Amino acid sequence: MPDKIWYTRCPVPTASGLAHNLGWLAEEFGRSGLELGVLQDAGPELAPRHFDHRLVGLFREGGNVPALAARAEGAPTRLIGLTWIEEWQSILVRPDSGITGAAGLRGARIALPGWAETRARSFPRAMALHGAKGALAQAGLTLEEVTFVEVASSASPSWPGLAELASGEVDAVYAKGARAAEQARRIGAVVAVDLDAHPDPRTRVNNGTPRPITVHEELLDRHPDLVVAFLEQSLRAADWAADDLDGVRSILAGETGSGAEAVATAYRGDFHTALHPDLSSERLGLLAIQQTFLQTHGFLAGDFDLASWVAPEPLAQARERLAHRAVA
Repeated sequence: MPDKIWYTRCPVPTASGLAHNLGWLAEEFGRSGLELGVLQDAGPELAPRHFDHRLVGLFREGGNVPALAARAEGAPTRLIGLTWIEEWQSILVRPDSGITGAAGLRGARIALPGWAETRARSFPRAMALHGAKGALAQAGLTLEEVTFVEVASSASPSWPGLAELASGEVDAVYAKGARAAEQARRIGAVVAVDLDAHPDPRTRVNNGTPRPITVHEELLDRHPDLVVAFLEQSLRAADWAADDLDGVRSILAGETGSGAEAVATAYRGDFHTALHPDLSSERLGLLAIQQTFLQTHGFLAGDFDLASWVAPEPLAQARERLAHRAVA
């Protein structure tokens, strides 16, 4: 039995993030005499484990670029769930740019964050590249029909490329989420392409769509009950979220460090009803699209079999356990 369970996540809407904020994860593991540690609070020594997932006892729900990159480099992880949350993916431009849709991007200068020290940490570059591809595809355009301008990565406090957009160095920037929405409003940027509005979800496949839940393989092999418990509390939190939009938005404001208006802009409609993780063939197919894209553009060290990465049993057992408790 590990002496501590670790949880790491990104500041985005996730069922496990809600379960953590509601205190349910700590309570669940506490019943087994285990302490729950949040990796982001553990200091610089453990911070790299968010990206390489080489820590026994670690659960991670976050972007798929680091998760796929880590697996491609041999990280001993298993995929135990996928979520798909629409979170304001847009191509932003200046209001005087004359670009009012995907077709207007032909010949545009689009911001592209530089490579980071590792493939996994280069997720801002991967996001911008795939976001641009999705937008261009709506007009039958390709990546070869625009000019990419390298900008600083997310080490900057500003969303990558927004400063360059404001100064006129680039014509367009891919952005997503509440933080970017808030910063875009401050500089007067406008949406040229609303990726969320397109009916084909394949145009929105990116770092957070779909978003994987992974666990260290050793923990799953030795203590599958703990993995099931984690997923059960995540499913329970997703059920709670479906009936409490205000509560979800309140938690997200704290998670993202954004105001209520930005959260409402980034997470629209009935997103709070769709936080449940699953491993459906549809979501796995969308993740396969992302894997192929990342492989093609150099974000993965090598190929690996996606199907063999999946461990469906814990999620199925968590659903059964939650259903049983509901009728008990």
